[in-house]
Amino acid sequence: MKTVKMTRRRALKVIGLGATLTNRCWGATGQSSPDNRPNVLLITSEDNGPELGCYGDPYAKTPYLDKLAREGVRFANAFVTNPVCSPSRGTIFTGLYPHQNGQIGLATHKYAMFEKWPNIVSILKRGGYRTAIIGKIHVNPESAFPCDYRALPGSNFNMRDMDKFSAAAEKFVAPGRDPFFLMVNFPDAHLPLIRQYAGLPEKPQEGKDVKTMPWVGADSARLSEAAADYYNCLSRLDSGVGRLMDVLKKTGQAENTLIIYLGDHGAQFSRGKCCLYEAGLRVPFIVKWPGQVKSTLVRYELISTIDILPTVLEATQCGTPDNLPGRSLLALCRGEKVDWRKYLFAEQEGSTPFWTHPSRSVRDERYKLIINLRQDIPNPIYEAYLTQFNVHFKTGVTAEELAAAPAHVREAYDMWKMPPPVELYDLKNDPYEWNNLAGEPAYARAQQQLMRAMDDWRRRTADQSADPAKLRMLIEEMDSVMREKIKYRNNKDFRWNYLDYYRVTE
Repeated sequence: MKTVKMTRRRALKVIGLGATLTNRCWGATGQSSPDNRPNVLLITSEDNGPELGCYGDPYAKTPYLDKLAREGVRFANAFVTNPVCSPSRGTIFTGLYPHQNGQIGLATHKYAMFEKWPNIVSILKRGGYRTAIIGKIHVNPESAFPCDYRALPGSNFNMRDMDKFSAAAEKFVAPGRDPFFLMVNFPDAHLPLIRQYAGLPEKPQEGKDVKTMPWVGADSARLSEAAADYYNCLSRLDSGVGRLMDVLKKTGQAENTLIIYLGDHGAQFSRGKCCLYEAGLRVPFIVKWPGQVKSTLVRYELISTIDILPTVLEATQCGTPDNLPGRSLLALCRGEKVDWRKYLFAEQEGSTPFWTHPSRSVRDERYKLIINLRQDIPNPIYEAYLTQFNVHFKTGVTAEELAAAPAHVREAYDMWKMPPPVELYDLKNDPYEWNNLAGEPAYARAQQQLMRAMDDWRRRTADQSADPAKLRMLIEEMDSVMREKIKYRNNKDFRWNYLDYYRVTE
């Protein structure tokens, strides 16, 4: 494995630190905002992949999101950079991969960005936009995101009243004349999977009405009930989105608002959330901008959450920081033919110190490669799902359910428990990633091409885990906290050392 060697000056170019915004950033030059600049409504939902009606799911009841897709652009192959909330959202905010911005784990476990990077909130506020976030931020430090208005802060996993979200949105949207940026973060479908809340959905589904998602591989009456409640959460989320659309219409903002909707990562079932399998990374992604982008358009290019910031900055005429890894999606949304990326990348270190198991992935149109960077312990996420570690893993496949699954599923779970250094999947013939092809001669060329792309990406983006010494330091730091039983979560002075050695230095 190649060691990353890069000067700090070069690294700052790679990650866009200190990059200047073009003169189109009106707020930066003190000019008034042009009347035609759009509002931006960025909607995220928790813990759900593309299990929506507009993505062909037979059990989803999501009429408002389906309508949004018909009125805009649906991206069929959209992915996050990390299958856990805080790192994923760090990318949404900054346009940087987690290893670039520093938010490599959950904010509730004191992981943080290396510094207050320019981000979607700070840049648009500088450009003259009113800024607001409803729901959680979950990226440290929260002071990096200068909001004029905050409502319903925190995780709110037990509060699913969609009327409160729409009321907060209307309170912010209604009085302003300047364009606004509003991010609404819905708690559905995070666990606990609440069947009905405040009357939504009106007619909840039950286990007999649905089937467990195929990528789980196992099934039982218990898992079917969990899947039903997952779909109930998505139905409630859909109602929340519908209420937001009503707010835009009521306030006269519907025709001049760029709307982006996406999930923050995949569902929390076995092999989903916390995993670099497709079920953990693939998300719904819909863009609507009346008069500016196509309607009823489906794009199949590989897109990522690194593309959100460039897209919003182009639309709002606020320029784009140099050297961001993503690209604006607007040309795709206009239906243009675009020379697009061939490869898509994702990563994880482990969302908490007790789940430290670093890995990276790369995929092209057909093949997917995962490298597992730790071989000394079983995968702790596998164990968390199998043993239903806490309330957030109650949807995991149990040992009894796994024993009743087909042989190829049991074999895949065994490999998930003790991942080999390299995994390779043919997504065309094996979309749920059951059969590891790594090392098979017939697939040697595909494996080599993806490995070269992976090495190049890690070099270009200054991935410090490519340095074996840095990787050992990270693993040892996380392991030592658990070994020594350090009570860090409620210690206001606690700070991870990785924030110094895992970032690019001279």
